[in-house]
Amino acid sequence: MVAHSAGDGAAPAHAGAASSGSATLSNGTALLQLRGISKSFGPVQALADIDLDIPAGQVTALAGDNGAGKSTLIKCIAGIHQPSSGQLIWNGKPVHVHSPKEATDLGIATVYQDLALCDNLDIVQNMMLGHEKLHLGLLDEVSMELTAKKTLADLRVSTVRSIRQQVGSLSGGQRQAVAVAKAIMQDARLVIMDEPTAALGVTQTELVLNLITQLASTGHAVIVVSHNLTDVFRVADRLAVLYLGRLAASGPASEFDPQSVVDLMTTGTSSRTVGNGSLQAAPGVSTGSEG
Repeated sequence: MVAHSAGDGAAPAHAGAASSGSATLSNGTALLQLRGISKSFGPVQALADIDLDIPAGQVTALAGDNGAGKSTLIKCIAGIHQPSSGQLIWNGKPVHVHSPKEATDLGIATVYQDLALCDNLDIVQNMMLGHEKLHLGLLDEVSMELTAKKTLADLRVSTVRSIRQQVGSLSGGQRQAVAVAKAIMQDARLVIMDEPTAALGVTQTELVLNLITQLASTGHAVIVVSHNLTDVFRVADRLAVLYLGRLAASGPASEFDPQSVVDLMTTGTSSRTVGNGSLQAAPGVSTGSEG
């Protein structure tokens, strides 16, 4: 784990290389790289000098207390906000994402808490909405149904009774699965999930966590924003902790434990050392381990 100073503004370094060949591009770079990302709203500094790598084939969990900057960061990636300074590097090339459509065109999909689904439409209609297939000027219902069915099967979603049932009749976990499947059908390479298990029961939470793991196993990069540290440690390959708009620490999940994450979320530092990682304190802050 690499700890970052909460006040020095230096570009953070990152611990740990990708654990598998699918985690990075052929030239060894992450699918998405954030370099010096800052965002201000008038006098309010929401993000400051964020450096973060998002590898393909892995789940990167973004943790932080309310107001830490998690939502602002994912909205900068998704094209809703434009960074005040800094650079997004996608697939090894610098990019400027000015709108959600541009993000979608790149292959970035965001699944927000409200899921943006139409309860009065069935699963196929929701998944194909805006991307309907036509045959001789008419909707190709058979082709769309087969496409939707295959996408859900690839994600190992097997709890849906019929892909023609209305989305309004689905459970929370099933709705989350439909929203993710819709993103995948748009050729997303990075899927951002905002609080995916919020307000879900045990069974539905398990369904969503399995879905996240399956997404990463198929080579997608996944960013999960969550307050639930139990869920985070179930699925995350890497962790990034934000504190007051700055990156407090980032690295492989094995170098964190729940208490160290809580410390970082609430104070920006931690005295704990986990696995092979050693946590560096910000200047002037004691780690608690000095004699």
